Amino acid sequence: MQQPVENLMKTTMESIKKMIDVNTVVGDPVETKDGTVAIPISRVCYAFVAGGGDLAGKCDGAQSEAEEDSCYPFAGGTGAGVTIQPIAFLTSSNGQLRMLPVTYNTTVDRVIDMVPNFIENIENMVKNRNTENTYS
Repeated sequence: MQQPVENLMKTTMESIKKMIDVNTVVGDPVETKDGTVAIPISRVCYAFVAGGGDLAGKCDGAQSEAEEDSCYPFAGGTGAGVTIQPIAFLTSSNGQLRMLPVTYNTTVDRVIDMVPNFIENIENMVKNRNTENTYS
């Protein structure tokens, strides 16, 4: 025989599954006017609790086990909590794929994120200097 608390748990878990899907974690792409595509990435956390029990009842004259089970009223409940926190954006622009975090943890994170742009700027400066020397 299925216990009433199992029904409560099943119903709650089905409701949670409907709320949380892949599109909640990896959002729909958004394209800007300049052609950059940004995809939001989120962290999803959830908690779930369920419980219940039979209350004391009067079972005078219960002849079978089924009758005895039905004479005790059931009390139960469930609860769930969901948090969704955006953590980054995955961007694609000019053939480059970048991860842009929403928050930086330390200054070191910012420096590491700036290194590729710094190197690219230096390469452009060297190329420009070489082209200027070629025409001189």
